[in-house]
Amino acid sequence: MLNTAFRPGSPVWLDLSSPDTRASVDFYSALFGWTFDPAGQEAGGYGFFQLDGRIAAALGPLTEEGALPGWTLYFATDDADRTTELVQQAGGRVRFAPFDVFAAGRTAGCTDPTGADFALWQPHDTRGLDVVNAPISLCWAECYSVDAERAKAFYRTVFDWQEQDVPLGEVRYTVLTPAGGGTDDAHGGILQLGPEHTARGTSSHWLPYFEVPNVDASLAIADQFGAKVRIPATDVHGVGRLAQLVDPHGAVFAVITSAAPGE
Repeated sequence: MLNTAFRPGSPVWLDLSSPDTRASVDFYSALFGWTFDPAGQEAGGYGFFQLDGRIAAALGPLTEEGALPGWTLYFATDDADRTTELVQQAGGRVRFAPFDVFAAGRTAGCTDPTGADFALWQPHDTRGLDVVNAPISLCWAECYSVDAERAKAFYRTVFDWQEQDVPLGEVRYTVLTPAGGGTDDAHGGILQLGPEHTARGTSSHWLPYFEVPNVDASLAIADQFGAKVRIPATDVHGVGRLAQLVDPHGAVFAVITSAAPGE
């Protein structure tokens, strides 16, 4: 499960790029009860979604040319410059080179060889999110890939993730754990996009999951405020009840009410 120990390679930060940040604040405040704290004029409209005064995610305007609205997952690194070199050596692409974010940390934007975008975070003053794996916060990260085996090889090279394949219905699901972590440190998974998805134009992407008290209640609120259901609420034995959504501007994310231990 996610935690704030933030081992190298674990999800450490999450932000939303939006064409209308005010509207996005309204939507996620209604859905999750988050408040928004702007980072100031020098931050160019960037700011922080907060849960009881703790940073649960961040939000900013679209800045990359040609970028679409979406959530970006950041993975922890001790050396952003070295990790971008590994990204390129492993066949990925560096969308923007490492740079310092004031005194907070150093970041870079990357894309894996199958087309999934992600980012890096080398902490300085800001270690990462204040809260994860709690109600109304990030609890899991999932990579849907047009070539799951190639994606796994890439991330193995870049982050040295540990992998465990588990059956999930008719598909094989690869659970990911940071290097040196134990079973309880698993932070996400990789799975193959089927031909029915690629035929609809679905490309490789990372999908954040947010823990919620009641998936069905969250879907009702999301619908009321203009979101669309991507995958309806589904019960997965031993995992919980989950659904995927598309926010009013097109950013995809998932909500889950995790199963209690032993369920």
